Amino acid sequence: MQRGRAKVLSEAESEESTTELLRVLGEVVAPLALAMPLPSEVVLHDLRRLPNSIVSITGNATGRRIGDPATDVLLQHLQSGEDVVVGYPTDLPDGREGRSTTVILRLEGGDPFAALCVNVDVTGWRAAGQSVERFLRVGGAEQVASRIPDTSLAPTTSPRPSEGEMFVRNVEELATELIRREIARIGIPVEEMKKRHKLRVVAGLESRGMFMLRDAVDTVALALNVTRFTIYNYMSELASE
Repeated sequence: MQRGRAKVLSEAESEESTTELLRVLGEVVAPLALAMPLPSEVVLHDLRRLPNSIVSITGNATGRRIGDPATDVLLQHLQSGEDVVVGYPTDLPDGREGRSTTVILRLEGGDPFAALCVNVDVTGWRAAGQSVERFLRVGGAEQVASRIPDTSLAPTTSPRPSEGEMFVRNVEELATELIRREIARIGIPVEEMKKRHKLRVVAGLESRGMFMLRDAVDTVALALNVTRFTIYNYMSELASE
């Protein structure tokens, strides 16, 4: 009995410590956003609250608010264990060009508890850079340009995804778009899919972190016209391979 009580106290203390860490991180969000070039935003996710994990946000690059869900890319980083991704290109709402950085923070035992994300709208910077480049090319100024350090906005790590990051406002929209993209990647209508095709869809969705979402198994089962038990069987089969 005493050992059981000690464990409960330990878990409670760990939860309290995590909450305090998130509170401290939350106080960093606004100052960090003020230090960033405009337009930009800084977002803090409490990963214990997935999928509706945004607990602090300053800036308006994506139009999201506290209580909105994580993006597909954040879920994918969590699934892959890729904790620091700097300057990857993404498509912001309304067709604007963005650069994003994601840092996932873990507890001592390795469990992720928070993610700090920075999104910068570089549409205006891109246009300004193109104007400077045209100016430097006038009158043989290429020689001058060759001595200027490269200040391009190329990503420092990940390549540009084939489809942009999804800055969605609710979990249903996120789940629907994840499934749509994965089915489109297979290139076969659901009604014509064989088991091997549906297995590939489930595998792709699993790698994207789809099954971290609430009721994900039921949602995927409905989309693929199978039962939830079939989805569990697919996941078990993939895990054994």
